[in-house]
Amino acid sequence: MPEIKTTGNYRWTVCALIFFATTVNYLDRQVIGILKPMLESDLGIGEKAYSQIIMAFQLSYAIGMVVAGRLIDKFGTKLGYGVSVILWSIAAMGHALAKGTFSFGFWRAFLGVSEAGNFPAAIKTVAEWFPKRERALATGIFNSGTNVGAIVAPLAVPAMAVAWGWQSAFIVTGAIGFIWLIFWFIFYEIPEKQRKLSAGELAYINSDNEEKEESPEPVKWSHLLKYRQTWLFFIGKGLTDPIWWFYLFWIPGWLAQVRGTGLDIKSFGLPLAFIYTATTVGSIGGGWLSSYLIKRGMTPYKARKIAMLIFAILVVPIIFASSSTISTWGAVGLIALAASAHQAWSANIYTTVSDAFPKRAVSSVTGIGGMAGALGGGFISYIAGAILEHYKNLGHIETGYVVMFTIAASMYLIAWTIMAVFAPKNKTVILTN
Repeated sequence: MPEIKTTGNYRWTVCALIFFATTVNYLDRQVIGILKPMLESDLGIGEKAYSQIIMAFQLSYAIGMVVAGRLIDKFGTKLGYGVSVILWSIAAMGHALAKGTFSFGFWRAFLGVSEAGNFPAAIKTVAEWFPKRERALATGIFNSGTNVGAIVAPLAVPAMAVAWGWQSAFIVTGAIGFIWLIFWFIFYEIPEKQRKLSAGELAYINSDNEEKEESPEPVKWSHLLKYRQTWLFFIGKGLTDPIWWFYLFWIPGWLAQVRGTGLDIKSFGLPLAFIYTATTVGSIGGGWLSSYLIKRGMTPYKARKIAMLIFAILVVPIIFASSSTISTWGAVGLIALAASAHQAWSANIYTTVSDAFPKRAVSSVTGIGGMAGALGGGFISYIAGAILEHYKNLGHIETGYVVMFTIAASMYLIAWTIMAVFAPKNKTVILTN
């Protein structure tokens, strides 16, 4: 089709917008992990108290995921995304007012429920702006913003905390969201209303010819729960997202406590930056791989399945990261590989939603899966806090990390097996309401 060859590129401007939103999203949530050693020394927040603060975020994030997904399907991506960023920026800055475990937990809960809007809105935006053959790549690109945020945090937060106090890190990073909002409301609109979009590019975006005659109304949650595809996404996210939460919030502590960098938060910025630089490659590369396989003639389902198996296998070597025979940088390399494979996995599992469901249901299903991931994250936080506190009291905290890395090594293969075995033969959902 000649119009597909001359499409224009405005959709990639939209991809850039959600990339930067995701960067800000992860920059805001990563700050507390970087400051963990300082909060322990200054405020006496130990492993159990820290895990409770993280659980407050994750449980509220789980609730927010379901609510946000439904509201974004109802009110649209432009308004839904904008309101979400406003609220989470206020919540991020509010951490500067915290004085202890309870107040940190309050602001973390506020941050969790508001940040939950990012991924339902972003995945729906990709479904609105990209045909299926490009969605995994677009998802990988915007999802790499999680890594950029996690790279910037360990490089910038320690410097701010040392120079102006830990409160300044929350204020500065939280304020960045308000800058993004200006660009969002100037440059974003759905394709059918975007005047800067060429007719050829609009035709390309709609080239999948999906749901032309379907109702624009969002689908009820109770109806979505009837489909096996919803439950497989729920299970996949519930088993693997918690591992990413563990990396995000406990790897700084691992560096400080096990690898001998001490409580000086300036000392582990470079290893963390290396880990999350690698995950940027994984996120984009993971999206590219399945998109490449589709272009070579595979069905979207088979391409995602093969790609996700590869990435599940690449996580397994993290089990050796706690070995005393491996240098610190060798262990950091194994964590970087596993975290990179997670992001590649994530780029593909998110895309399975827009592969299987019409656009009007994408945010809601993404929210349901995100809720599962956040609930699993809350559970892993409780487990990590209890295990690490136990072994810390015994004087062998490194053993606690051995247990946690073993869990991390196995979850992806378990999730992939369940999803592969129980995936329905009819891969595309036809909604009836």
